[in-house]
Amino acid sequence: MTDKLQPFPKNFLWGGAIAANQAEGGWQAGGKGPDIADVLPHGIMHGPDAQVEPGVHYPSHEAIDFYHRHTADLQLMAGMGFNAFRLSIAWSRIFPTGEETEPNEAGLKFYDDLFQEMRSLGMEPIVTISHYETPLNLATKYGGWTSKKLIPLYLRYAKVLFERFGQYVHYWLTFNELNGVHLIPWAAGAFLPHGTESERLSQIYQASHNMFVATAATIKMAREIVPDAQVGIMLTMSNAAAYPATPKPADVFHTLTYQRRTFLYGDVELRGHYPKYFDRIVRDYDLHLDITPAELQLIADYTADYLAFSYYRTTTFTAGMKILGDTGGLTGKKNPYLPTSAWGWQIDPEGLRYVLNILADRYEKPLMIVENGLGVADEVGPDGRIHDTERMCYLVDHLKAVQEAITDGCDVLGYTWWGPIDIVSAGTGEMKKRYGFIYVDKDNEGRGDLHRRKKDSYALYRDIIQSNGALLDQPTEALVKHYTTASTTVSAE
Repeated sequence: MTDKLQPFPKNFLWGGAIAANQAEGGWQAGGKGPDIADVLPHGIMHGPDAQVEPGVHYPSHEAIDFYHRHTADLQLMAGMGFNAFRLSIAWSRIFPTGEETEPNEAGLKFYDDLFQEMRSLGMEPIVTISHYETPLNLATKYGGWTSKKLIPLYLRYAKVLFERFGQYVHYWLTFNELNGVHLIPWAAGAFLPHGTESERLSQIYQASHNMFVATAATIKMAREIVPDAQVGIMLTMSNAAAYPATPKPADVFHTLTYQRRTFLYGDVELRGHYPKYFDRIVRDYDLHLDITPAELQLIADYTADYLAFSYYRTTTFTAGMKILGDTGGLTGKKNPYLPTSAWGWQIDPEGLRYVLNILADRYEKPLMIVENGLGVADEVGPDGRIHDTERMCYLVDHLKAVQEAITDGCDVLGYTWWGPIDIVSAGTGEMKKRYGFIYVDKDNEGRGDLHRRKKDSYALYRDIIQSNGALLDQPTEALVKHYTTASTTVSAE
């Protein structure tokens, strides 16, 4: 046995990831219509207002003003050596209500300019077509993705994107964290379940199925319009890293049932069919779903090219416990062997290696880690610097786990940290929960001048990328100490 690790591939995609609704702002700029994030004053976990209310602070309306500041922000990303950058297109910037027959040219022009800038800086765009940004009109008028009427509207939107941006974009993702429809249905599916348990679950699985159909049809379309493109799916895979709380057989099996809520989505979209265990879910919960043979054939014929996923934490389960969760995934019992962040998310780098191996074995398709990161309440120190040691430890340890997985034989295409610049928290609408290597001067109430400032982690990630991961051969503590004590420029402007 050898401890020698495989190097990161020469074409490995290094970068970061953001979402339009958490970064862009400009919620009415250039003809944009309201989307489902624009009525969330306190994030996904607190639910939407019926409409935009006067005098209420909605974090997405300005966010960090990436809409107006993207040129300077992309320069900051380039300063870390990014060769990839994941972002989403705001659907309602292109079709303000989702029902127009012609796209909004001002919205298209914004992304034209954005992709041209990224390409000029050597960044490969990784584009999510729908990232918690469904036009609000489609949620209120049709009940979001519970209605099949959204499928042709989404396909019209996707067709415009492929035709307009296919020259710039090679990697596409259809929906962000589609399996999040169980925990955060407003964000993932643009609807709020109601009724009995059977009725609520029927709505959740019907919305999921409709998005499966839309994904398969989108893959078919992409192969016709931009045949060289890669169209993947994006799921939250923190849920897959579920451990039994004890070796009790009932705990082990019930943990598997929780994992299957995640695996179902990959099984359908990567294997091309509903697994047998779904039959029992249908029977046990008396689900009533509109699924046609033609739709199943489409799903079978057009599976995704790769699996992109988010991973933040792991959790443990016992038999019969209530299923809870948030934007980080399902939550069970606290694992006594793991540290916990200030927001209650347990930190488990080995869990990322575990998930990568499970997914590689199960699907035998390329994998991409498009969200991984740590939210911390960063403070600017008296010296003007931000010593984010927790984030640096998290980054180094998780990348070491990725390298272990590559050595295990996992086909990993890339890693995009969530998010490389501070953005609005999806779950709570906070700015205090900061993920970035770049600090943004803004607080939870929207106060601040939006000035950008590099944290200590900026230089660390830059040098990891520059070395293509070779820097990770050093002990974590030594690396973090070096970048905490090294001289650095703190201002980004």
